Amino acid sequence: MSVPSVFDHHATGYSLPHAYWMLLAAELAYQSEAVVERRAEEWGFGRVRHHTSRFAPPFALEDTQAYTLASDRMIVTAFRGTEPLELRDWLSDANTPPWPGPARTGYVHYGFGEALDSIYPAVRESVTELRDNGQTVWFTGHSLGGALAMLAGCRMYLEEPRLRADGVFTFGQPRTCDRALAAACDKGFQDRFHRFVNNNDIVPHLPPEPAYTHVRTLRYLGADGKLRTSMPLPGALADRVRGLTADVFAPASDGVRDHFIGSYVTALEKNLV
Repeated sequence: MSVPSVFDHHATGYSLPHAYWMLLAAELAYQSEAVVERRAEEWGFGRVRHHTSRFAPPFALEDTQAYTLASDRMIVTAFRGTEPLELRDWLSDANTPPWPGPARTGYVHYGFGEALDSIYPAVRESVTELRDNGQTVWFTGHSLGGALAMLAGCRMYLEEPRLRADGVFTFGQPRTCDRALAAACDKGFQDRFHRFVNNNDIVPHLPPEPAYTHVRTLRYLGADGKLRTSMPLPGALADRVRGLTADVFAPASDGVRDHFIGSYVTALEKNLV
């Protein structure tokens, strides 16, 4: 296997090369609209829609941003993330109230619910408009963007099952919802959710349990760089210690460093070589 040089528009399920391209799409969400449009053309997507909406204080990290790309075979919506330290402080707010989940199923972190609500109508409209050839549909995002990708996929499916996405890829996603919504997503999407966590990335451990949790699927990038589909607790603890001590000069920075999207790109590339 090698690092793929061409975006495969014929992908229909999980593969590591496809996950890599979904990660690059999530990374692209951090760029300007002009860069998104130029890269979309290079990747073979002829149509682009940009989605931007501001959500109000006290939960405003920044504008909520996403884009949707469409070709004659595939539609990809990528949500923008935010800086790890800013997101960590925000998610640690114990006073954050819950927000009703999609189709009144469970609940989600208030900020995620508000952020998605501000942009979801435009995303849904774009996916519906652009899906004119039976294209596959994919959601992706890193950090805050991963939370929004997960919730957008859940909401589209729970409110309109015919619009169920073919896959949702998240990278460094924080805990987003309660157990009721996570269970509904696990049942409805089964093997269509792909949640990647890079070793000691701090963000997937926030907000604290038991109020918030993750969907069942986990693809874990260990301290050795290898991708695993599961990591039992004893092994996970030992692996986290290895990651923490890898940099003897700045061990405490590992949780932030592992969250950067560039660290995810590097880790997946190593698994593709």
